[in-house]
Amino acid sequence: MSTASARLAQIFSLLGHAFMHLLVALYLTVVLALERDWGLGYAELISLWTVGAFLVGALAPVAGFLGDRWSAPGMMAVFFLGAGAATIACGLATGPFGLAAALAVLGAFAAIYHPVGMAWLVQTAVNRGMAMGIFGVFGSLGVASAGLVAASLVDFVSWRAAFIVPGVVACILGAALVIAMGIGLVASVSTDRAPQAAPSRSDMLRAFIVLSLTVFLGGLIYQATQVALPKALALRVADVAGSGILGAGALFTLIYLAAGALQMAGGWLVDRYPLKWVYLWTYILQVPLIFAAASAIGVPFVVAVMVSVVLNVGSLPAENCLMARYTPARWRSSAFGAKFVLSLGVAPVAVQLVAWIQAATGNFQVLFLLLAGAAVCAVAAIMLLPAEPAAWPQKIATDAAE
Repeated sequence: MSTASARLAQIFSLLGHAFMHLLVALYLTVVLALERDWGLGYAELISLWTVGAFLVGALAPVAGFLGDRWSAPGMMAVFFLGAGAATIACGLATGPFGLAAALAVLGAFAAIYHPVGMAWLVQTAVNRGMAMGIFGVFGSLGVASAGLVAASLVDFVSWRAAFIVPGVVACILGAALVIAMGIGLVASVSTDRAPQAAPSRSDMLRAFIVLSLTVFLGGLIYQATQVALPKALALRVADVAGSGILGAGALFTLIYLAAGALQMAGGWLVDRYPLKWVYLWTYILQVPLIFAAASAIGVPFVVAVMVSVVLNVGSLPAENCLMARYTPARWRSSAFGAKFVLSLGVAPVAVQLVAWIQAATGNFQVLFLLLAGAAVCAVAAIMLLPAEPAAWPQKIATDAAE
């Protein structure tokens, strides 16, 4: 793979991460406008995303298999075009049934990104820890911008525009990738730019069991927090955010921008320290912050949630490098697909948990207490990972191609 081809592949992979999270997070803010325009309750409306959220995880193994056996860039083009078209369809929906159907299609196409785009990035990167950090930055930018983009378009145009405009941009990116493939600027390859030594079979099995549990727990914390946060901000920070949708959306954006920016630090640590210990400390530090978020209001709530989200997404460079470390290259997309069955497949559980707790209690105190307990369980599990005597087995110095 040439340096130019690798760089272009990385650009499309990173943009894909941003758009995947942007597109699936739009509804979490748009739903606040639909409460007003459609006259339906929050719990009923947020549940419309359940099937779509389920498909994001459930179809990840299929996408990963196709990425391994067919073409990673080809699957990425399908992702951009399909997810963009489905998002446009959300903006054209005329009622709850049509919106739920369009959200389900969006979830199906969004399932492509993580197993394929992440494996594509690992394959084309030299310094993988930093690449995973940059990858996380783009994902958090997607989540963060979703709140601001959706809220701005809702307040100044309409809730339909909040879906249609981002969907059109995603389709344009998909068309650009198809053109790049057609003229040979982007091509499928079967080898890594930075090969790694194979781990022992016993370490692979041990890591698989532990990571299966921690990926599920971390995914539950991330998904439930993301789903609940716009509404939680509107309830607990009204004196700061105001009563409009834009204020809550802006705070949501600020939180995920901070999380995204600090993932670079996670990538830097991964390239220099044992993966296991970087991963462990991100969860140890989450526990007291999530407990604090259960009862805090106003600025303390914003700070507690912001730092806990920073740590949650900051764990991902270590987690993803651990996955790649203990997976053969030829099955990497499939392995990431299995991972996202757990981390994204837990999304419908999170959606229903948020809806049930909010409907039953009118707030999210119980939710954050449960999530803090999940972080405690993750700490216990990470202690059982195989020992990592050194950081990622590759050169630390930044390659000129990066």
